[in-house]
This record gives sequence, structure tokens and C-alpha cells, in this order.
Amino acid sequence: MEKKPKIFVFDTNVILHDHRSIYNFQENDIIIPIVVLEELDKFKKGNNQINYNAREFVRELDNVSGNNLFEKGVSLGKGRGLLKVELGRPFSNAMAQSFFEDNPDHRILATAAWIKEQHPDRQVVLVTKDVNLRIKAKALMIQAQDYLTDKVQEEHINLLHKEVEWVEASDDMIAQLYQHPDGILPKELKIKNPYPNQCFILKNRDTQIPVRYNALCKRLAHVERRHAYGIEARNNEQTFALDALMRPEICLVSLTGIAGTGKTLLALAAALAQEQKYKQILLSRPVIPLQNQDLGFLPGDIKEKLGPYMLPLFDNLGVIKNACKPASREAFRIDEMLKTEKLLISPLAYIRGRSLSNVFFIIDESQNLTPHEVKTIITRAGEGTKLVFTGDIHQIDSPYLDMHSNGLTYLSDKMLGQDVFAHVNLVKGERSKLAELAGNIL
Repeated sequence: MEKKPKIFVFDTNVILHDHRSIYNFQENDIIIPIVVLEELDKFKKGNNQINYNAREFVRELDNVSGNNLFEKGVSLGKGRGLLKVELGRPFSNAMAQSFFEDNPDHRILATAAWIKEQHPDRQVVLVTKDVNLRIKAKALMIQAQDYLTDKVQEEHINLLHKEVEWVEASDDMIAQLYQHPDGILPKELKIKNPYPNQCFILKNRDTQIPVRYNALCKRLAHVERRHAYGIEARNNEQTFALDALMRPEICLVSLTGIAGTGKTLLALAAALAQEQKYKQILLSRPVIPLQNQDLGFLPGDIKEKLGPYMLPLFDNLGVIKNACKPASREAFRIDEMLKTEKLLISPLAYIRGRSLSNVFFIIDESQNLTPHEVKTIITRAGEGTKLVFTGDIHQIDSPYLDMHSNGLTYLSDKMLGQDVFAHVNLVKGERSKLAELAGNIL
């Protein structure tokens, strides 16, 4: 007996996460509850990615509109199923006894329950990024799942966020490393299939030697400790990070690690050390209001409203200024770059639409971005631009992202193995012993 296609009922947050999500379910049918369109209407105005996704999806829906959209459904294309908008349905007895509030989530649940009742011969699944709604659905015996298209598998996350691999090396191997201009062959150290810019630490007696795999010459090369604008690498991982940040052939870098490991500080110091190579240094982060309070909740004009969100970036700049002598040329140059906007610290929403040619662009807290937002930023990169994404995948403020589905993890997973990309996971906190202890055990 031929297995019938599934029916997926969409929650609003799936569309706000990816406006093309309806095309990622193969031959299965898609149901959009009418209340989802009502919710999307509230998100159409604005400059954030979710506003863009709401507008684009409504335009996409308009292209396929017609009576069949509300009756039999319309085809999503060859090899894909049907798309249908379902009108509101009454609460079942089980729902009426369980949920006393009439809200969009419960209306979506009611639609999913009605669809399941109408199609007992087919598998009906609610797709939502809201964990609580998935639990409610399962309580009603309705299958529910997260949007899985851009989720990264657990083993890939472990690969990206494990400590740098240590490799035993003999005296002869160490000598060969320094004697050959390009380093040593991986097979000499029994390293199999390293990916471009992969980092290793060679262990020889009491010596630790950081090396990186150069895919161009297919050798492991010694990574020297660097200084950048008064900031010096304090551990092996910071050495790898600063090396990647200073290498012109690497134009995309992702830095992960707990708070206090120096991700943003190193990126900003490297940018300042190379400021003559770039037209502008941009330092940005997504604005995630605390406790879901809108920016309008804060007093003052737009600059004053955004100030609290940008403070961590200015703090890192202050650390760099303090590392320089007060009357030094470096400290004077930082102030000059801020005045002329050669160095610009701004929320991501105010930068996303700009041209990114010959720019050193640091995106802080990028674990709060969706994969689509990260893709949008990278695809705007022009000639001579270097992009650096930093963040901690264990501190995500967005309610519909997790360590598997956030943009930073997705970027690191998909780009790993590309010559122009380097990923470093910083593991040792250098802010203070207390900060490192709190990051590890609290």
C-alpha cells in the first residue's frame, strides 16, 4: 500500500524564521491556519529580518492566491505537495477543558486537531519553533516538531565546540616543522584528512606548539603569537583566533566561546591593527530587548534607547584604549576614527542594508541571528571585506533559536572546510578567574 504524504500545519514563527520554509517539505502538504496570516499582518512593518520575512511570505502567498488556496489547495511545484489556507475551527472538547484563553497559539492547535480528525488516514504534524506549543500539542495527541531544515546535528556541534586537538610530536618532527618553509606534512604526525585552517597543538616534552593546516601547500605551519593594538594572545586558542583575524586570505571567521574568553576584544583589536587596509570598521550586534520589552519602553531618543545595547562593544573598545598609553598615537587614532565614523558601532538593523565593500565587519552576539539573517549579511560582502561572527551558543536570547538552529552554529557547520573560512572555539576565560568560574559552573 502506497504511503500517503504527510500534512504539516505551520505556526507563525516558522514563517518568520524562514519565509521560504513552505518549499522545504518535499511531497507533503502544507496547511496555513488563517490566524497565522492575522499574526503576520502585525509583523509587516519594520526593518528587522522577521519583518522582511513576513512581507516576503505574504507576497509569495499572493502569487499563488485564488479560490483553490482556500478549498483544494494549490501546488507548490514539481515534486512538492499542496499549500492550503485553513479557516478557523472550533475548539474540541479536550481543548475547551484544557485551555481557557482564546489566543493565536490555541487557534492553531484547534486547526491542527480538526485537520487530524478530518484525515485519519494521514499523518498530521504541527511545525512550530515554540517548545511550549509543541508540548501542548503532544498533550492533545497531536504530533509536533521543530522546523528541522536548518538545524545542525549534535555530532557537528560537538566537532565545532570541542577543544583543539593535541598531537604528540618527536624532536625530529619539531625540527622539520621549523626547517621547511611551509611546515610539516600531516601524515608525519598521523593526522588524517585535516580541513583547511584546522588548528592543532603539537606537544613535545614541556613544549606546546600551535600549528594550523594550510590547505594550499597541504602542510601544518607554525602559528606565531601576535600582538594587535596592545592586545596579546594569552592562550593557544586566542593565538589561533588572532592569527585567523590577521590573515588577509581568510575573509570569514567565526569565534565561539563562553563569556570572557576574548572573542569580541580580539576581533576589534585585529580590526584596529589593520585599519589602513579597510575603508571602514563596523562593529555591530542584534538588538534583543530584555523581557520582550520593545525599544519604545526605554526613555530618550533613538541613540539613547540603543545605548544600553551597545555598551558591551564600547567596553571592549575601552579595554583596548587602556592597553595603549593615554597620549599614544593609537589612543588618539581610536578617538579620531570614532569621530569620522571610520570606526562605527551600531545595531545590526541599521547596517544590514549597507554596502559591505572593503569593510572589516564584526557581528557580535551572532548566536541570536537566524541562519537566513547570517546568509543575508554574508551575501552582501563585496571585494576586500572581512566578516567576523562572534558569540556563545549557550547564551541565546531569541525565544525561537537554540544551539542547533542559530545562525552562528549554522554558519560554522556549513562553512567548515572552505579555504576562506576559519573557526576557533575559545575555551579559557581571560576576563578574570571569577568570570571563567561562573561561565563554566553556573
